[in-house]
Amino acid sequence: MEGSSAEAALSVSANSIRITDLTQDGDVLTFAITSQKLNGSAGVCVFRTYEDFDWLQQSLFSQENVPGLQGIIFPPLPPKALPTQVNMQTKAFKQLGFLALGQGWQSYCKALEFYLQQVATHPTLCKCKALESFLINTESPGKQRGRKGIFNRLSQAVEEMRKESHKDVDNFFQNERNRNTSIAALSKVATEKLLDVVMTEQKLALACGHFSTSLHLCVNQDDADAVAFSKVCLKLSDIIEAVKQNYEKVASNNLTTLGLGLDLESRYQEAEKEMLFRRTCKLVELETVKKSTEKAKANKREVMEAFQKAVEKEFNLISSVAKQEIEHFHSSRVNVLKNLLIDWCEQQLNTAKECAELYSQYLEACRNMYSE
Repeated sequence: MEGSSAEAALSVSANSIRITDLTQDGDVLTFAITSQKLNGSAGVCVFRTYEDFDWLQQSLFSQENVPGLQGIIFPPLPPKALPTQVNMQTKAFKQLGFLALGQGWQSYCKALEFYLQQVATHPTLCKCKALESFLINTESPGKQRGRKGIFNRLSQAVEEMRKESHKDVDNFFQNERNRNTSIAALSKVATEKLLDVVMTEQKLALACGHFSTSLHLCVNQDDADAVAFSKVCLKLSDIIEAVKQNYEKVASNNLTTLGLGLDLESRYQEAEKEMLFRRTCKLVELETVKKSTEKAKANKREVMEAFQKAVEKEFNLISSVAKQEIEHFHSSRVNVLKNLLIDWCEQQLNTAKECAELYSQYLEACRNMYSE
């Protein structure tokens, strides 16, 4: 149903959105984004920088006359990448995590692609005119000055953070806030632990590569014993090279499946937390208005009551939208993680089978070498 709503609002197919290429100029990454027109076979290709993505996100945040907008769990935009600063010690690497690994920023492109697909299939966000402009206009929109919406003001108001601990009047949302706090922490820990595993696998692959190369230094033809020893070194070098390739494949599988899944889960939990916080702020505002109405003098009471009804109506609408978003969020996150776990298991199983077959061949070669 969401897909049909998106296609009714967009001139391109939401499921056809792809990031097909990337070019780098210093710290500026430019992404080639392709999509397919709904009314024919014509394709569209535009080039966007991160500033364009940020403009789109700000445009989604600052929409006007969209009922219950604050109750939406906005698809999380990955943090900005600074390619020339990414290494194992920088803040940039810690911020990007899995998205900084892999060849040619493939993981980062995949995360941005998924972000666009999530926005384009959302029944409300897909109607934003900025999305259509982002996907089909050849001119870069990122140079336009984004309007500062309510979400920017909320995020910048440090004093609002005290409202996070404000008790909710609805058990559904109080329980959801507690669950979100718990799962967000667990997701972050799981992501960091798997990232450590992948980085260790990459370091082991690098060490195996050095060891395999160094074994060639032992080769010489001085006498029969030296020749025999050289054969052993060369064969061992091939075996270590196979071990290296296995580590690389296992690390790549972890990165492109489970790694991206955990990264997405962690960022979406933060997105849900932000939505719940926005609703809590509106709840506090409503309670404050109610208290003010009770204390209002007779000549101002009618105006205050009207204002209270308006705020209460807005709060109820936000809560209604939020409940729908939460239900969809739980359903979709389970499906996404399930599919990524299946892909992870299948890829690691295939890699293990290939490695076992290759090791068997090397074992047989070693037996034949010693029987000669």
